[in-house]
Parts: sequence; structure tokens; C-alpha cells
Amino acid sequence: MKTFADYGIKVSGGSGETTTTCPQCSHARKKKNDKCLSVNLNEGVWYCHHCGWTGSVNNKRENMNIRPNNTLEKKTFTRPNYTPPSSVPPEVSKWAKQRGIAEDVLGRNKIGLKGGMIQFPYYKNGEVINIKQRGLEDKTKQRLESGAELNLYGYDDIDNERTIIVEGEPDKLSIETVGYKNCVSVPNGAKGLTFFDNCRDRLDEVKAFTWAGDNDSDGKALEAELIRRLGPERFKRVTWPADCKDANDVLTKYGANTLRECIEKAKPYPVEGLFDITDITEEVLDLYDNGMSGGVSVGWKNLEDLYAVRQGEWTLVTGIPSHGKSEFLDALMIKLAQLYGWKFVVCSPENQPLKRHVAKLLEKSVGKPFRNGLIPKMDSPDLMQGLDWLNDHVHFILPPEDDLTVDSILSIAKSAVLKYGINGLVIDPWNELDHSRPNNMSETDYISQS
Repeated sequence: MKTFADYGIKVSGGSGETTTTCPQCSHARKKKNDKCLSVNLNEGVWYCHHCGWTGSVNNKRENMNIRPNNTLEKKTFTRPNYTPPSSVPPEVSKWAKQRGIAEDVLGRNKIGLKGGMIQFPYYKNGEVINIKQRGLEDKTKQRLESGAELNLYGYDDIDNERTIIVEGEPDKLSIETVGYKNCVSVPNGAKGLTFFDNCRDRLDEVKAFTWAGDNDSDGKALEAELIRRLGPERFKRVTWPADCKDANDVLTKYGANTLRECIEKAKPYPVEGLFDITDITEEVLDLYDNGMSGGVSVGWKNLEDLYAVRQGEWTLVTGIPSHGKSEFLDALMIKLAQLYGWKFVVCSPENQPLKRHVAKLLEKSVGKPFRNGLIPKMDSPDLMQGLDWLNDHVHFILPPEDDLTVDSILSIAKSAVLKYGINGLVIDPWNELDHSRPNNMSETDYISQS
């Protein structure tokens, strides 16, 4: 049987669980010493929380035609060919002038033109990794290069002291026009954070952000998700004039001084526990216009009229032992992931070893048995597709048994929000945590404190 050393994994000790650096990705990370690889010495298995590398020292996986050193392949990207123009194309100059964007800003960002489409090259460490093409007249005609890396526009302009985040290339160019080069744009507007994994380590190095996104419902949703992942204490928020949607709108209607003033007057996000009326005015107006928002349907008709799930709230599941509480929780988690794309982190000490828990989740997500019986088990393609899907939607917390506390679980879950953008935390069962209760604390006080 192989050892961890055969896979380049450096561990000490012969039992229990530990963390170490990952031989697959740590050498390429800025935080090279970050112990992102969780290793279970008893089970002989490992999982990297950064690149997703997982494996086992036993050779059973090789019999399934799965590479023992990487069951889930890390993504690779194509690199587009881009030749920067020697000067700004006249059509692009005209387009920019109508929007108040300076000529020298176009030149510095190497904006080009091809087939009647403006070309915005995406640079990372001095190399073009993607190209956004946008119609000169019709801004709805937009596309990024297929198979290329999705990342922030202006990645090389990220500033460690403060970085401004906007929702479109013209907005980034507008803010640079009035003197702020430290500005980036999300690549696909408010359509999600699929790019986030490709810039997470770089954003970790930034002390503070200013959100200067679109003043619409989609922009506010993106703002909320970015703040949830990066932390509200690091953010300021720009307020646009009432008749303006974004930075370029302000520049076009009111000029450079007003746009500069909006950025300089950006307000910090509220301090936890301290509120002014101005901090919650938008929420009050939304409540007035739309009423109290409900949760999402769980997808089961016999339950959806009785129960709904809403992010930021908690649900307590109780019942008679061995009557299916854990199975219900797993099924609910998979259902929410399938219906809404939610991501979860799970701490389930009684669902060990982990591979058995994964097998049960595979049955629920694939819809076929994991083992042969009256119904044939899932085939290898179903299995691999199911593993890929689970890897995107479910992550696990496995702290050492002597550190199985609420504080340790919440600390890891907080990291999972930043790393994966999780929407939910599952702790099952609660009584596994009760053993960490101090001797001088009652069960009631312990639950209340938690």
C-alpha cells in the first residue's frame, strides 16, 4: 500500500486528523504556507480546500479509472491572441468621447476594435487572459472568449490599500478618467461570482474596498454577495445621484467633479450593533413597496405550504432517534442545491467515515443507488458527474475531536463563506458538540450562549 509521502503529502504522526500544505497547488499560491489540505490519517484520505484535490492511499480508486492523485481535474483555460492597437481606433475614440472617457485612459488600457466590436483586453500579471467584445452602438451585444479565464477587468490595477469595484468596463474607465486607477470591474455584470475563485487570493491582500456598482436590484444583489464574502468591515459604499444608475451615467450627466465627489464621500458599511436611520432607509423603502420577503420553496408539495427556507435564519430539526432526521437534512440540502444552486458546508460527526456520507449524498443527487441491489447501481459516468456536482455544492468540516466546538465550526464556516460563497451550514447532530460544554455551565446556558 502506498503512503502519503508517495503523493508528496508531508504529515507527522500516525493517527487522527491534520492539515498541511497541498503538493498540487500550494507552490503556485501567494500564500504558499497556507495549510489548505485536510488529511485523515486513520482513513488514509485527503482533501484540498483550495484546489479540490482529493484522494486515498489505498488503490481502490485506481480500479475505478480515477487518477489517485486527482479525482477532480483542476480547470485549465485557453489564452486568446490579442494585438494591442498602436493608437486608439477613431470609432472607439468617438464612442468614449460621448461618454466622457479620456483618450489617454483608452490607450493605457489598450482598448481595440474588431469587426465593429470594441475590444476590452483582460490583463493578469501583464498577460491577456480574456477579451470582452461589446457592440459600438448596441451594448447588449457582448461576449467573452470561450474557454478563457473569467476574472476581474483591471486585475493588474488592484491596489492593496483600497480597490474600487464596479459593474462594467465603461464604469472602470470612467472612474480612471477622474483620477482613480485602483478600480476593477466584475466581468459579467451582476450575473454571479463564477470568477471569484480566480481572484480570491489576490483580493485577500486588499485592506479596503469601495463598492461603486449599479444602482438597481441586480447590482444590489451582487453588492450583498461580495460584501458577504469579503467582509462588510472592509467596504465603503458609493451613493449615486437619484437619476443616475452607475459611474458612467454620473460622468456623462454631471461631469468629473461630481463623480469624484461621489467616490470621496463613500460611506463605510454600518458597524455591527450600531445603526442610523440612513443605514436602513433602503430596506425600509423595500419593505414598504414589497412587504416582508418570504423564504424559498423546499420543492416538496406536502411541505412547501408549511415551511420555507431563508438565508440568514436557522432551523432546528428534532425527532425520535433513528427516525430519519439526518436523511431529511441531507435530502433538503441536496434539494436546495439543485433548485437554487445553494452551497453548503456540513459538520456531521456521526456521518463518518466521510466516504459513506458522500455515498449517501450521491444517491440523493444522482437519483440512483450507490450499491447494487434490486435496482442497478449508478454507472461510472453518473458517479463522476455526481462527484463533480457535489464538489461544487457541498463541503465538509472535520475539526479534531478535541476541538469539536461551536466556535471552531463557525470559524471554519466563516472561511467557507469567503472561499466558496456557501449559503448554509448544517450541524448534525447537536449533541455531538455538547461534550465540549464546560463543567460549570448548564446545558440551557450552553445552548443559549451558542
